[in-house]
Amino acid sequence: MLQMVSKNTARRRIHARIRTRMHGRAQLPRLSVFRSINHIYGQIVDDLRGQTLVSASTRDKEVRTTLKTGGNIAAAKVVGQALAKRASAAGISRVVFDRGGYAYHGRVKALADAAREAGLKF
Repeated sequence: MLQMVSKNTARRRIHARIRTRMHGRAQLPRLSVFRSINHIYGQIVDDLRGQTLVSASTRDKEVRTTLKTGGNIAAAKVVGQALAKRASAAGISRVVFDRGGYAYHGRVKALADAAREAGLKF
């Protein structure tokens, strides 16, 4: 009998496949995106050291004050802008974008576009 695979299981399998080819380094860190139903998270990671360099999410205090809800495109844009500002303050200008197994549309695309507009290059 066939068994249904949950969307999250399929996404994790896709993400694992993507990560075999994509690695963040000190010169070119990885911008990783995770989205839940109510929030969106972005972090810039140096995979060689296993260290998060910069992060932003809709749960951050400064981001949360400007939002009504964290699970929409407007919230993703604010998170992308905050992430790019924090990255430029940390001296990071170029990253590799890791969509986390999600389709590149909606909130994931909005976060990426906002980060690009605020100065990150990828």
